[in-house]
Amino acid sequence: MNMTSSSFQRTLTLPATLCEQAVPYLEQAARRTVDGAGVPLKAFRAAAEGDCTLPVSVVEQAAGCLLVLATETAQSVRPSVLRATIAVALCLRDAVEAVRRPALTTRFW
Repeated sequence: MNMTSSSFQRTLTLPATLCEQAVPYLEQAARRTVDGAGVPLKAFRAAAEGDCTLPVSVVEQAAGCLLVLATETAQSVRPSVLRATIAVALCLRDAVEAVRRPALTTRFW
């Protein structure tokens, strides 16, 4: 998965497929009134139609909402649906962690 980040790690560009995969889960989270799902839903809808560049904080919020959704629906959805929800959430979380990690230097110690 290729992700690029802009200056100061304020935004990141997700693969279009990940943006598109997140939208229906965020819609479901918003319908279930998962706290805070509205902001990332709007942002991901707009990003899916464009270049998929989002604020890091919004991607982090989306990952959290999807994990809450997975927890709330764990007993009522098929295991494959639960796995897919969690997989998208973890991809989003990993993207955030990747841009927040300190850059490794190429210099010798």
